[in-house]
Formats: sequence, structure tokens, C-alpha cells
Amino acid sequence: MDSNIREATVQDFPQLMEIRMSVKENTLSNPALIPYEDYVKFCFTQGKGWVCELDSIIVGFSIVDLLENNIWALFMHPDFEKKGIGKKLHDTMINWYFEHTKTSVWLGTEPNSRAEYFYRKLGWEEIGLHGKNEIKFEMTHQNWNSLKTQ
Repeated sequence: MDSNIREATVQDFPQLMEIRMSVKENTLSNPALIPYEDYVKFCFTQGKGWVCELDSIIVGFSIVDLLENNIWALFMHPDFEKKGIGKKLHDTMINWYFEHTKTSVWLGTEPNSRAEYFYRKLGWEEIGLHGKNEIKFEMTHQNWNSLKTQ
């Protein structure tokens, strides 16, 4: 299977919303909590988004919010986890982010989840709690540059 990471387009949003609803962890109790308009805002007004396609099928996506300095989304369809795609999406997103600002970026995720392990493995540092007992992680520009050179 050929993989391709590219910038997200408005035409991709229905598939991104399907992927977001398909995940087994960090699930949404109500799909209306993240409306279509939020995808537009975070991909085009406040930040940027990317998708990964395998044989022209979107299997994952990432979105970073440049105004709030946070990772808004990084999700994979469960059938395509553990194939290195999430890391490629992550690295594309973080490289773009630090090309546009040197401000630290943060994210929140469920404790004891695969996402927690994923971010720790990629060098994110735990800095406290966020929201409803989510772990808050941070990546600094300096740490990202040192991780890229290892």
C-alpha cells in the first residue's frame, strides 16, 4: 500500500469525522460536540490539518491549532494503527508548527491510553492535568530540535 500525507481539504472532513468517531479510546459521547465548523476553523483559520491516505483512502489525520498552541487532533482509523502512520502525521504537524512559531505546543489525552504511551515515546513531557483529568503534555521548540537530531 502506498501512503501519502497531504494537507487536509474541506472535501476530506466527512471522512475525518468518521475516523474521529471510529476510535476506541478518547471517544466522543456526542458527535455534535465537534461540528463540521470546528474542522474548518482549526484547519484553515487557526491552524492546519493533514491526512494520510493509503491507496486513496484516508486512514488518519492530524490538526494543530496555531492560535491556542495546541494539538487539536491526531487520530487513526483503528484498522490502521501501529503502522507508523501516526508518527508520520505527528512529525509533519510538529515540523510545520515550529516553522511558524517557537512557542511550546501542548495537548491533553486520557491517562493509561495508547495515546499517552505514544506521546511519551515521542518525547512529550507531562506538565500537569487538563480538562477532566486528562494528562497535559508539552513539546518545546528546543526539545523538538534535539529529538530530531537524535
